[in-house]
Amino acid sequence: MKVEQIYTGCLAQGAYYIVSEKEAVIIDPLRETKPYLDRLEKDEVKLKYIFETHFHADFVSGHVDLSRKTGAPIIYGPTATPHFEAIIATDGQIFEVGKVKIKVLHTPGHTMESSTFLLIDENEKENAIFSGDTLFLGDVGRPDLAQKAGSITQEDLAGILYESLQQKIIPLPDDILVYPAHGAGSACGKNMQKETVDTLGNQKKTNYALNQPNKEAFIAEVLDGLAPPPKYFGMNVAMNKGGYEDFDSILEKGKQPLSPEEFENVAEDSGALILDTRSAAHFHKGYVPNSINIGLKGDFAPWVGAMIVDVAQPILLVTEVGAEEESITRLARVGFDHVIGYLQGGFESWEKSGKEIDKVKRISAETFAEEFSEKSVVLDVRKPSEYEAEHVNEAFSKPLVEINDWALTINPNEHFYVHCAGGYRSMIAASILNSRGIRNFTEIEGGFSKIKETKVPKSNFVCQSKI
Repeated sequence: MKVEQIYTGCLAQGAYYIVSEKEAVIIDPLRETKPYLDRLEKDEVKLKYIFETHFHADFVSGHVDLSRKTGAPIIYGPTATPHFEAIIATDGQIFEVGKVKIKVLHTPGHTMESSTFLLIDENEKENAIFSGDTLFLGDVGRPDLAQKAGSITQEDLAGILYESLQQKIIPLPDDILVYPAHGAGSACGKNMQKETVDTLGNQKKTNYALNQPNKEAFIAEVLDGLAPPPKYFGMNVAMNKGGYEDFDSILEKGKQPLSPEEFENVAEDSGALILDTRSAAHFHKGYVPNSINIGLKGDFAPWVGAMIVDVAQPILLVTEVGAEEESITRLARVGFDHVIGYLQGGFESWEKSGKEIDKVKRISAETFAEEFSEKSVVLDVRKPSEYEAEHVNEAFSKPLVEINDWALTINPNEHFYVHCAGGYRSMIAASILNSRGIRNFTEIEGGFSKIKETKVPKSNFVCQSKI
């Protein structure tokens, strides 16, 4: 038996590949199927089943394409209602794969169809659970995503999740391994550990959610401090439940090279959003006017989802030369399937064509320290918890996810500085502000991590874990 965790850092997502004898299963695959097909071919095994722990909200799963290409059936837990052919398992149903078994444990609460898959090895030993978003390391799945107005509330779902954990998960042996669907950085939980596998026994000791005295306390703790879910989540659920266009077709349509002249014409005619996936270090020096910068080398997919929101939005890409396919792939992972072309030759070709360019005024933290005074207006676009831990004195907390609201309140005649933790999010903010005609600002390179090293006055540090 072989169990492989296939972890994707930018989504903080774990897919799983299990092989026994000449048969395999894949749990919660990502959108692009080639890595899984390559593994199957290399191992000379047949994919017998594709297991889905639930209808994912933060990414588009590869279940539909993978089933189409391999013939393997898709399996969901009880109550799932996909709009395509699938096996809807019963609670306790067992599926055999080579010499091992996978038992379905219906564990609703994160969503009503959420299920945990229990791996039983060739010696009939309960070996591991693939817990989806039911149980994370250090946390449990947020119970506010599947609530329905007037019928089921987040409190109801939290209570259901409590019963699932108490009845199905906690009674399992302590030496069982826990393989969750997500780790630290995912918006599907609030307190996840950086590790990606642990024993259930250790989770029983260290996971706050498994150590509540009763259901009421569990509900209160799990719901406390939940940030609003990203707005694209519902659209991803719809795609995972209803099906989607073949990824190969998405890739083929997106890989359309456009000269600067063609790029400009398509942008004007289509109303496409221009997305520049280069690093902030390159973007600020020059970019196609009205571009939005979300760097590929960062938490690209989640920020695309949070900032663009509408998965049907047509997109034109500006990338580093050679990064076009990776950009299209990572967009498709979160359901943004409507890339209609890219700037051939990258930004350099636009610049050489003599077309208009735009820039972001960026200064070092040291220069900021020299310019800073009591009258300086500073906008901190980090998360509220980061701001509360430590910030520039008198800085305003303006989280990036709320930019559509706070951008409306900016006085265009008053200069301000903008920063995040390291420069990634502040450049996203800067590109959005510039595209809306808000230009009287300066972005700070290196963000608060560099500002901390200067003489700029700061609040007293408070450990984020205590906030």
